[in-house]
This record gives sequence, C-alpha cells and structure tokens, in this order.
Amino acid sequence: MDTVIDAHDISRIFNPETIPVIAVNHVHLHLERGEFTALVGPSGSGKTTLLNLIGGLDRPDSGSILIDGVDITRLSPNQLINFRLRNIGFVFQSFNLIPVLTAKENVELIMQLQHKNKKEVDERVRSLFEQIGLADKMNERPSKLSGGQQQRVAVARALASKPKFVLADEPTANLDSKSASNLLDIMALLNQEENITFIFSTHDARVIERARRVITLVDGQVHSDTARVETSMQH
Repeated sequence: MDTVIDAHDISRIFNPETIPVIAVNHVHLHLERGEFTALVGPSGSGKTTLLNLIGGLDRPDSGSILIDGVDITRLSPNQLINFRLRNIGFVFQSFNLIPVLTAKENVELIMQLQHKNKKEVDERVRSLFEQIGLADKMNERPSKLSGGQQQRVAVARALASKPKFVLADEPTANLDSKSASNLLDIMALLNQEENITFIFSTHDARVIERARRVITLVDGQVHSDTARVETSMQH
C-alpha cells in the first residue's frame, strides 16, 4: 500500500505546567494515499488538534509523524513551512481567502510562493476553476462570492500546489445544505478521479455519510476506526 501519513504514538498536552489538558493522547494513525477520511467526535475530543499536528501547524509533545517517509516533527520551523507549502493543502471553516485579491489571485498565490512559471500557474488555475465550476468568477473578489463559492475557491487554493493530501477543518460548517452538498460532490470527484487524499475534521453528518473511513476520537484517543464500502459515496 502507498502510505502517505504514519503518525506513531503522538500526544499533545496544553498548559502542562498549570492545568494540563491532554488534547491528543498516544494516537496511532496510518493513512493511505487516496483515502477520504472523517475525524469525528464531540467538541474537545481532539479532532482539530490532531489535524493541526498532521498538518505541521502544531508540534506533538511526543511521538513521530511521517509524511511520505519524512518525519515532520524533526524539521526546523523554516523547513516545516517549506514542507507544508509543497505537500499539504488546507481548507478552513472560515474560508481564509485574502479579501483584496481576486479568486484567481488567491489560488495563484501558493504557486507563486513555489516559484512556478507563469504558464504552469495559468494552466493549473484555469483547470481548477473549471473543476470547481467557477470559471466565470475567477476575477471576482471574495466579497462578491457566496459562502459556498468562497469555500470552493478555498478548495482550489488547497489543491493548487498538487499536495500529498488536503486537510479540511469543518469545511461545511458555514454553508447551507445545497452549498455543502456541492462542495462535497467536488471533493469526492477530485478524490476519485485524481486520487487526492482528503482528511476532514467534522461534526457534519453530510460529510460523515460521504467518508469511506470514519475515525472517532474521544478524550484525545481513537475510540473507533471504521472503513466503509464504496457505496457510501452514493447519495
């Protein structure tokens, strides 16, 4: 199998000197390329913390996280920034688009940071906007787009760098049912057609229903890990 993430015995404790909060408690997690996985559990179960650790936005207090064989817990801050830029896509609950840039410029930015040539950037951006169904909105600023459209642009931005995987933290939380369904359709299609790995942190039953693997966290530990048959992608 083609392992993309191998997290071994990771823990994260906040406020260790005062009132310790064990957010992630000795978690082992193994993910293959092309998975469509949901991390679920009650508030405070450690979902977002675990996602942040896998994404290199936070560091574990113990354990190792290997992404394509690279232990990101051993990278310097600058090495980690560079690694994230080239390997990990992020989709956040609040879209996090830059308001003064157009939709197109928001998506281009990460490739410019990677020093891609203009022709490659233009082709990739055009292709992504066609895939997310917003080819006619490329030159609009985020304020002119609906929430669902902004989140689709955020997905395009996450995919622009051709990452190893995409981490999506409650990506449907601020969307109405139709927008959430459209977004999930797009991500499921990208997962199936391009073998892009998606890992969601979510409370949303619509996301959980689509996931082919559901990992339930309780008190920072893996409570259950259930794989589903392909038919769960149908709706």
